[in-house]
Amino acid sequence: MMVSALLERELSAERFPIRNGVFVAVVGPSGAGKDTVIGYAKGRFADETRLEFVRRVITRPSDAASEDHDTLADAAFAEAEADGAFALCWDAHGLRYGLPADVDWAVANGHVAVANVSRSVIPALRERYANLAVVEITATPEILAERLAARGRESRGEVLARLARSASIALSGPDVTSIDNSGAKDIAGERFAEVLRKAMAFSDLSSMI
Repeated sequence: MMVSALLERELSAERFPIRNGVFVAVVGPSGAGKDTVIGYAKGRFADETRLEFVRRVITRPSDAASEDHDTLADAAFAEAEADGAFALCWDAHGLRYGLPADVDWAVANGHVAVANVSRSVIPALRERYANLAVVEITATPEILAERLAARGRESRGEVLARLARSASIALSGPDVTSIDNSGAKDIAGERFAEVLRKAMAFSDLSSMI
């Protein structure tokens, strides 16, 4: 057992961090419009084969008011995780979230993978991917409260608690870009598109070295 564990650590050390491509982590508080900005970029780069917009797996049924994702029950998610089906997974708001394992293949082969993730997994992403770009989507507190209330999923107290948690988490570092999405979606969308263009250019250069 000990020899096996040591061998696994050695293999992991050789494999990570994954290079060549870029992982773009989109983070931000609920209501900031992360899915809206990502959706804008999908339309903007519909024919761009270097971009991989990651479809998340969540232990929540899909509906018209939420992102388009794959759904697994809690037990099935745990089984998939044990089988190595995810590159990364985390818990948030009573749900489980996972990114499919083929994200690693995409980045290793020079692609730019784009995913909506929790801020809590940024340290793990920085260890897993050599080239990481963190895009923080923000909005004014008033806009966030308005958007969350419009969803009708939470009480006013739950909305305020969620906003307080978001305000307490700060991101910093040269790999972090902050985009305000309080206004028209095409303004934030174009700023995000520019981040993706730079990531693709970096990936192209990295694959030539």
